[in-house]
Amino acid sequence: MSNNGSFEGESKDEKKNGVRVDELQAGTQDIYTDGAVDPVYQAKAKILNDAFQEIGMGKYQWHLFVVAGFGWLSDNLWPIVTGLILVPVGNEFLFQTEFLKLGQNIGLLVGAAFWGVASDVWGRRWAFNITFFITGVFAVAAGGSPNEIALCSLAAAWSIGVGGNLPVDSAIFLEFVPASHQYLLTVLSIWWAFGQLLGSLVAWPLIANYSCPTPAATDLNPPPCLRSANEGWRYFLYAMGGLMLVLWIIRFFVFKLYESPKYLMGRGEDELAVKIVHKIAAYNGKTSNLTLEHLMQAGKLNIPGKEKEEELQMDTSALGAVKRQFQKFSGDHFRGLFATRKMAYSTSILIVVWAFIGLAFPLYNSFVTYFLATRGANFGDGSVYITYRNQVILSVIGIPGALMAGFFVEIPYLGRRGTVSIFTILTGVFILASTTARTSNALLGWNCGYSFTSNVMYGVLYALSPELFPTKDRGTGNAIVATANRIFGVMAPVIALYANLETAVPIWVSGAIFLVSGFITLLLPFEPRGRASL
Repeated sequence: MSNNGSFEGESKDEKKNGVRVDELQAGTQDIYTDGAVDPVYQAKAKILNDAFQEIGMGKYQWHLFVVAGFGWLSDNLWPIVTGLILVPVGNEFLFQTEFLKLGQNIGLLVGAAFWGVASDVWGRRWAFNITFFITGVFAVAAGGSPNEIALCSLAAAWSIGVGGNLPVDSAIFLEFVPASHQYLLTVLSIWWAFGQLLGSLVAWPLIANYSCPTPAATDLNPPPCLRSANEGWRYFLYAMGGLMLVLWIIRFFVFKLYESPKYLMGRGEDELAVKIVHKIAAYNGKTSNLTLEHLMQAGKLNIPGKEKEEELQMDTSALGAVKRQFQKFSGDHFRGLFATRKMAYSTSILIVVWAFIGLAFPLYNSFVTYFLATRGANFGDGSVYITYRNQVILSVIGIPGALMAGFFVEIPYLGRRGTVSIFTILTGVFILASTTARTSNALLGWNCGYSFTSNVMYGVLYALSPELFPTKDRGTGNAIVATANRIFGVMAPVIALYANLETAVPIWVSGAIFLVSGFITLLLPFEPRGRASL
C-alpha cells in the first residue's frame, strides 16, 4: 500500500479516488447476500471485517476472550444459584419456591429481548458493562431480602442483567475477532461449565454450615427455621453478587473495551471507527492499512444507467441502528429458513427441540437440589452438607462431557445427528432412572450420568443448530430457536406450581421431555458431519 492510501499494482478501473473499497490485504466473505441488508452498511462492514482479518488474532482479542467469557460463566451460574438456594429459602419463608424460579425466568426472557436492541441504541460498550453491574447490585440486595416477595422481585431484577450477557457478549466478541477465529465463540462455552462448578463449590461450605437442617418427610411438625440459623443462602448471594461486581470492575476499569467499530460505523462515526481499529492493531503490535477513505468510498456505488457514481446515504440515527438489528428478522431471512420443504422440515424440528429442552432443562435443574435433599432425608443422609457435596460432584462430572462432545460428532455413522439424539435420550433415561434410587449413592450415580450426557447433548446442539442454517439466514435461525428456548423456560416453574414436589413428578416430566426430544432429533433430514455449512 502506498503512502496515499492506494494499493500497489491496481489498474485505474480497480481504484476509486485512490482507494480500493472491495478488499484490504485480507479478504472475508459476507454472511448476507447482496441486497439483504443496507448496501452501504454491508460494504463498510466488509471493509472492517477485512481490517480485523489483516490484524489477526492478537493480545487484545485474547484478553477479550477472558472478559467475554465472564458472560458465559454468569449465564450458567445464576440459574444454578437459584436452584441451590431453593431449599433453605423455602424452609425460612415457607412459600412455594416455584415463584422464585418464575421470577428469574421472566427476568431472563426480558433481558434476552431487551439488551440486544439496547446495544444498538446506546452502544456495545455500555451494554457489555452494565449487565454485570445490574446483576451484582440486585444479587447483593437480594441477600438482605426480608421476605419471599422481595427475594422473587430481586431475582427477576438480577436476571434482567444475566439475560443480556450472551446476546451482547457474543456480538462484542464476534465484532472484534478475525473471521478465521470465529470458531472461538464455541470454545467460550468452557466458561459455561465453570459457572456451574463455581456456584456449587461456593455454596457447599456456606449453605452446608449456615442453614437449617432439612426436615424429614415424615416430620409433621418441623421446628421453625429462623433467619439467625439460616444465613447461608444470604452469604451465598452476597458472595456471588460481590463476584459479579468484581468482574464488572475488571471489565470497566482494568480491561479497556473500545466501542465496536461496526457500531460506530453504523452511527456515522467512520473516523472514530478507523482510529479504534488502529488502536487495536497497535495493542497487538501490528499495523493496519485501513484508512478513512476506504469507508468513505464504500458510500459511493455505481448505479446502472448513470454515468457517474451516486453517493448513497446510510441512516445513522438510533432508529436506523434498531432497524438494522431487526432486519435479521426480515421476511426474506425468515422465508429462507423455510424455502424448501426439506429446509422447512429441518428448521421446524430445531425449533421444537430447542423449545422442549428449554422447558425440560430448567424444570430439572430448578428442583434437583430439592429432590436430592428430600430423597436424601428419606435415605437417612439428607444433611445440607451431603446435598451440596453431591452438587459439586455433579458439576465436576459435567466438564469432561463438554469436551467429549467434539470427539463423538466425528465418529462415522454417528455424526452430529446421532450423537445429539443418543445423548438426549440418555439424559432422559438417567433422569427417569434416578427416581428408582433406593440409596443416596445410587441417586448420586444416576445424576452423575445425567450431568455427563446433558453436557454432551448441549455441546453438540449448540454446534448443530447454526450448521443446519444457511449462512445468510443463520442470525435469524439462531434468534428464533433462542426465543423459543427462553419462552418455554418461563413455563417450567408454572408447571412445577401445579406439581406435587413431595413426589418426583417434576423429574418425571423433565425426563419424558428429554426422551421425546431425543427421538425428534432423529427426524432431522441433514447430517453436517464431513460437509461444509452453506
